[in-house]
Amino acid sequence: MSQIFIDLYLDEDVNVLIADLVRARGFRVTTTQTVGQTGATDASQLDFATSQGKAILTHNRVHFEALAQRYFEEKKTHSGIIIAVRRPPKDLSRRILILLDSMTADEIANQIRYI
Repeated sequence: MSQIFIDLYLDEDVNVLIADLVRARGFRVTTTQTVGQTGATDASQLDFATSQGKAILTHNRVHFEALAQRYFEEKKTHSGIIIAVRRPPKDLSRRILILLDSMTADEIANQIRYI
């Protein structure tokens, strides 16, 4: 794939203000709301993010860890899963930006990162 910058897809449980804060730093961010995926299952969200070449940011640790395990067992690839503790938008966006500044899209592919 050879993509340098990580494109993000925010799960619907992530505050959309975070998308604006991260976009302001020049990164590409999409939300479930802007692409009409609100209400989709977690599996559908990960499938969609993967089809778009985007790492997914979620607060839903339990379901996304299980989905990552299933992808691994089925030898499927994904563009990365970032699991975040709920924090105020400014704090969480700072943590996301540290990750985005320190990893490439190729490095996060098929990985789970916790912030």
